[in-house]
Amino acid sequence: MRNVVNVSVSPKGTLETLSQIEVQQLSEAGSGSTYRLFRQCALAILNTGVQIDNAKAILEAYEDFEVRIHQQERGVRLELINAPADAFVDGEMIASTREMLFSALRDVVYTESELGSPRIDLTSSQGITDYVFHLLRNARTMRPGIEPKMVVCWGGHSINTEEYKYTKKVGHELGLRSLDICTGCGPGVMKGPMKGAAIAHAKQRITTGRYLGLTEPGIIAAEAPNPIVNELVILPDIEKRLEAFVRVGHGIIIFPGGVGTAEEFLYLLGILLHPDNESLPFPVVLTGPKSAEAYLQQLHAFVGATLGEEAQRRYEVIIDDPTAVARHMAKGLRDVTGFRRERNDAYHFNWLLKIEDGFQRPFDPTHANMASLQLSRDLPPHELAANLRRAFSGIVAGNVKDKGIRRIEKHGVYEIQGDMAVTAPLDKLLEAFVAQHRMKLPGGAAYVPCYRVVA
Repeated sequence: MRNVVNVSVSPKGTLETLSQIEVQQLSEAGSGSTYRLFRQCALAILNTGVQIDNAKAILEAYEDFEVRIHQQERGVRLELINAPADAFVDGEMIASTREMLFSALRDVVYTESELGSPRIDLTSSQGITDYVFHLLRNARTMRPGIEPKMVVCWGGHSINTEEYKYTKKVGHELGLRSLDICTGCGPGVMKGPMKGAAIAHAKQRITTGRYLGLTEPGIIAAEAPNPIVNELVILPDIEKRLEAFVRVGHGIIIFPGGVGTAEEFLYLLGILLHPDNESLPFPVVLTGPKSAEAYLQQLHAFVGATLGEEAQRRYEVIIDDPTAVARHMAKGLRDVTGFRRERNDAYHFNWLLKIEDGFQRPFDPTHANMASLQLSRDLPPHELAANLRRAFSGIVAGNVKDKGIRRIEKHGVYEIQGDMAVTAPLDKLLEAFVAQHRMKLPGGAAYVPCYRVVA
């Protein structure tokens, strides 16, 4: 039996003061595609803590959920109908949930309104980067003048208990060194480092610790924001979310995960392998507990087999040593600080990082697009990385995104084709993900692949 409530909520923190025109825009957003997008994000935020990683299942479970946006003198008020009751305590919405709800409203409305602005140019690489910058600046993510200390943590949302505890230990070591945490904002690896850092920040009497969560509408229902996030930003699509990670993050730690983590890792390697980024310092660590060593070595071997030794040199593999991970990252961030100071580059946004057009364009994982991906060792490594990233992106869509799941139901599984030198290690890696329950939450229904790899 679902437990739901009807309630009225006013903003706190993000949208306390608005101009009359802004209020008018928000209230007008109560219909059409913008409203449906916000409703989906709001439902995911209200479902924080629910162990379901299927966007379609969550949307269907609360088909009668509604959000009504009302204009009032000092801003906006949200009326929630048939909202999940777990988001409330004694009739009051949990403070972190309320903050994130209005962050979602801010980002969805701003994203839509900016698309019609003459200053937005999504036809050029520089224009897309500028758009990402404006989205982050509107969310007040930029903190000019603060030396680099934002560590991005990537990894799975459905990891086992031992791997989760390890992420907390690493987060704790990072927090003791006064470093901030940025993740995809959901459960698992996206929560553990934040939790560890929050305890460490308390020990160090740091009251300004940042726990930045970056997400996008297509994935938010499967990875609902965890309550430690104190800055939530919803980017329009996966590509802009990924660019936001590498523009605001100063170093990246990759923990065990599944296809989503592999997608992020390949995106990062593809960028770092671009000749223009050869001398740019960007510390990257691949790490996990001893029990995950086989998985980490599989991923490391896959990178070597497909992208070569040069790609492997762009990151460090550290097994079962949270202190070594934090020390390596802290040293790397000092190099980043020196590099940016010498070149007068901003600390708060990585302008010098070259990101090619192919990494910025949204990839629509239709069956035709998945089948036509070029997967060949003859391609330059950064281009092959981009195509492998798209393949993993399609599998993520088929696993957990509402639109992707419906496509698989209608047309059958995706076909991924390519040279044997690429498809053989790819198939082997995906089989390992399935065997290790890295495709779905452990204990759930048996995984049914949404793809077939063809040599």
